[in-house]
Amino acid sequence: MTTDENTGGFIPKHGGYRNLITFQKAEIIYDGTVCFCKRFFQKYDRTIDQMVQAARSGKQNIAEASMASATSKETEIKLTNVARASLEELLIDYEDYLRTHQLKKWTRNDRLSLRFDELNRTPDANYNTFKKAIEHENPEISANVLCCLINVTSYLLGKQLSALERAFINEGGIRERMTRARINNRKRK
Repeated sequence: MTTDENTGGFIPKHGGYRNLITFQKAEIIYDGTVCFCKRFFQKYDRTIDQMVQAARSGKQNIAEASMASATSKETEIKLTNVARASLEELLIDYEDYLRTHQLKKWTRNDRLSLRFDELNRTPDANYNTFKKAIEHENPEISANVLCCLINVTSYLLGKQLSALERAFINEGGIRERMTRARINNRKRK
């Protein structure tokens, strides 16, 4: 959802989070985490709730940040960072899983990590792009692919945060836009 174009007011176009690559990747991570937890943890393991909630928080905070951007750049920046922090928490859970199950964590140049890079370059990648790896019977492959997705998304969220910082420095926040709109309105009268 995005708002209509601004017609001379001070509330900018906002929303559109479904078009953000970070949201799209976070949604894949969420769906993949739900699948991973159902397959590789026992039904009442508390780790399931923690991992699923961290994945959900990553996705939901991207959406909330996008919607909040209309009136608060500060909130947008904070929530984008919360999304990144939630995904980092989830990454640690996957690394813990690999370590405690004596499974290999892929290095950057591992052949399967390089195969992930190929898949990740697929235009408009979605869950189905990674489905075979995420739903692989070997938890080592599934966990590592999700780690790769988290790393990519975290990197992109870092870039997004930098862009938000630059935008705030260049354009200001809601109070400055409100003042400019009021001054411009007075000048027109």
